[in-house]
Amino acid sequence: MRYVTPDLCDAYPDLIQVVEPLFSNFGGCDSFGGQIVTIKCFEDNSYVKERVEEDGSGKVMVVDGGGSMRCALLGDILAEKAAVNGWAGIVIYGCVRDVDVLAETNLGIQALASHPRKSEKRGVGQRDIPLVFGGVTFEVGHYLYADNNGIIVSSQRLEMPGE
Repeated sequence: MRYVTPDLCDAYPDLIQVVEPLFSNFGGCDSFGGQIVTIKCFEDNSYVKERVEEDGSGKVMVVDGGGSMRCALLGDILAEKAAVNGWAGIVIYGCVRDVDVLAETNLGIQALASHPRKSEKRGVGQRDIPLVFGGVTFEVGHYLYADNNGIIVSSQRLEMPGE
């Protein structure tokens, strides 16, 4: 399914929140959407690594990396595992790496920036908690839609107008 965030904003103005324009597309799918699952971690992608191994059909992983610009929380290997396991996309409030390979991966990926250094693996983090960044609260079970125009969040599943 291809999502167009301006069309969703126009069709559902009272149901959406718009995330501040901090993010760029890095994945091979520049339009994606699905039900939100969350991870909070800081410079440690252990929970991201664990989660991409799970079935992600119809889901978007939202990762609050604290906005860190000191390492990447997602690279080509984990992105490929996420794609194989059906994840619609991953939004990272932090950095990614291996951007040339990510651009060819069948996965929606938005992040703040790229960084060549990998993260630590200390097993530190939390999952399935509300996250707040970009002026929006990301709740588990709510829905996220993203494209080159931006990212929006809704408590309800939205249909593209005319579909």
